[in-house]
Amino acid sequence: MKKLITLFFIVVVIQVKGHEGMWIPMLLNMDDMQANGLKLSAEDIYSINHSSLKDAIVHFGGGCTSEIISDQGLLLTNYHCGYSRIQAHSSLEHDYLTDGFWAMSKDEELVNKGLTATLIIQIVDVTDRVLDSIDDTTSEEVRAGIVKANSLELVDEYTKDTHYKAKVVAFDYGNSYFIIVKEVYKDVRLVGAPPTAIGKFGGDTDNWVWPRHTGDFSLFRIYTDPEGNPAEFSEDNIPLKPRHYLPVNLSGVEKGDFTMVYGFPGRTSEYLHHKAVDYVINKANPAKIKMRKTSLNIIDAAMAVDDATRIKYAAKQSRVSNAYKKWIGQNLGLESYNAVEKKIEFENDFQLIIEENAELNAKYDHLLLDIDEAISNGLDVSFAREMFIEFYYYGPEIFRFAGGFSTFFNTYDELKADTEKMGKQLALLSKKTDSFFKNYNKNVDRDIFNALWPLYIEENPKSFSVKIPSIYKSGEQLPTSEKLDDLFYGKSFFSNKEELKNLLKNPKKLFKKLKKDQVFLASSAFYENYFKIIKPVFDENSKRINVLMRTYTRLQKELILNSEFWPDANSTLRLTYGKAEGSTPRDGMEYKYRTTLDGIIEKNNTGETDFVIPDRLRELWKAKDYGQYTDHGELPVCFLGSNHTTGGNSGSPTLDAEGNLIGLNFDRTWESTMSDIMFDPEICRNIMVDIRYVLFIIDIYADAGYLVDEMTLINK
Repeated sequence: MKKLITLFFIVVVIQVKGHEGMWIPMLLNMDDMQANGLKLSAEDIYSINHSSLKDAIVHFGGGCTSEIISDQGLLLTNYHCGYSRIQAHSSLEHDYLTDGFWAMSKDEELVNKGLTATLIIQIVDVTDRVLDSIDDTTSEEVRAGIVKANSLELVDEYTKDTHYKAKVVAFDYGNSYFIIVKEVYKDVRLVGAPPTAIGKFGGDTDNWVWPRHTGDFSLFRIYTDPEGNPAEFSEDNIPLKPRHYLPVNLSGVEKGDFTMVYGFPGRTSEYLHHKAVDYVINKANPAKIKMRKTSLNIIDAAMAVDDATRIKYAAKQSRVSNAYKKWIGQNLGLESYNAVEKKIEFENDFQLIIEENAELNAKYDHLLLDIDEAISNGLDVSFAREMFIEFYYYGPEIFRFAGGFSTFFNTYDELKADTEKMGKQLALLSKKTDSFFKNYNKNVDRDIFNALWPLYIEENPKSFSVKIPSIYKSGEQLPTSEKLDDLFYGKSFFSNKEELKNLLKNPKKLFKKLKKDQVFLASSAFYENYFKIIKPVFDENSKRINVLMRTYTRLQKELILNSEFWPDANSTLRLTYGKAEGSTPRDGMEYKYRTTLDGIIEKNNTGETDFVIPDRLRELWKAKDYGQYTDHGELPVCFLGSNHTTGGNSGSPTLDAEGNLIGLNFDRTWESTMSDIMFDPEICRNIMVDIRYVLFIIDIYADAGYLVDEMTLINK
């Protein structure tokens, strides 16, 4: 048995070595990082006493990362992170998607209402404070109350007499807690973006794959009030004077160089039980892939017909397609890597360690069995939740739009008695209506509904199926999509802008119409079915799993992983490190570590629509007019690294050993998407735009060199 356990420890160490992990910046293994080539100190990376790298890393809009690259608050992020804003500013008259956008002065920069940029002030481990008076005998209900009360107290303490925001965040299923103190800026303006033919070069064909040649970047700027504080948009606002901004290393990156990615990774699930991994591979992903593919076939065909529809649906198509292709690659990686079998092997060895120790065995002998049972009990409700999200939030838009009228409907009597409140509500709905129809095509939405409805009915577990009272009769099945088509798209005023706008002028009539409108009633049925039937069951089962996983991950850390353990990503600031390197993911296939402009021309020569490029880019290639951004006569475009990244790391800076900017993270290779669940250091690679290609597009292609002049360039 001792030999077995010794062997197990060796195996585990081998599995977690490499560059796995998304590390909390105050808890970095500096010895390992410096042994791999880092030239900085811990204080250089994260400090609350003086400026450090963290002061240049920005949470962009809450979903992506960006970084400050000049002393005038200039922000660099991905094109796909700024895409919805670029699309919102675009029209047939100003087609910034096709032509690109470049503000040649600060006066030309475009305002983005609702867009925020968040900087981290400090991150503090407050586990002892949050869990004060909690022990093994504390019930989960009581525990939750104590955690909430202590967290609120800490937020008040850390934000008192400041304009900062703060939140206490649970890590590792609640084994630890950190308070995140942040500064939120609300005036963020669009500065520049290449045309889609550069910013999304390769389109869906290249998404999540290598070799890659995408100039996935855009530029924004943070503004403050004249005193330097966060403020809503005002003509009097001035560019941010940052605590730190990133110098740009024009020397670029060579194979084997140390790299690190600093940003806000979204969600990972590295410590799952094998039953949960099996559910993802064999149940959830296949169903979601099927539904997304069905929608994309309709959207892509419609966008190809005319420019108006292309502009309207550009951001929507991107939103639907990104996860669709990711899930395909995730399954590809997990299946080829035998992820379920590896999890089972890990669990078997874990169980041996528990059984070898009498004290541990007495307390945790049934832990894995309990997790298995809890996951099994929740499979149907988890799947019903997935299907609701796919249909309601990523399927036909008309139901979500109609759902926005629920507040008006539910508070009508109150609004009727208050003229001012009624006016504000109607004005809000009128604005929502204009915004919705600006990017809406009734025929496209109708086709999506007709295609997805049968899939939704077929896939959704019967015990959690939605019932729409107005059209569902006891003992009968819901009508077919053909019958519902006329009710939803022929007779409902939610697909007719003019009729809806007229109704907004007569709230009494609108209220009466809503009572009978089939789209509104269906939307309410979907919503209530989820929140009254699906969500309560899902939440209750999730709480049970969370408690068990809290114990399981704690034991993994204490008994096996030790210093190699890192908490799953949860949209908080993290750092991952590795090196610039390719991989050999499959038999006969080798990924070289970088690509160049020559590869763009080769792809363009195939004539595929995803590989169309602007004429100017080809002309610059012919002339080899690369300015100071060349590397031995070539223009680098993208490169690979062994940094452990996930969603949310989009737009994160790639830094060299001295903290200089060398690239912009934007993707992973297809099989590498498995790293959200299981990281393999041999094949998992992240994809980055070389900063020299970014500067070439800004300076040489777009002739916006004044933006480069703002930056601090270093050429070693």
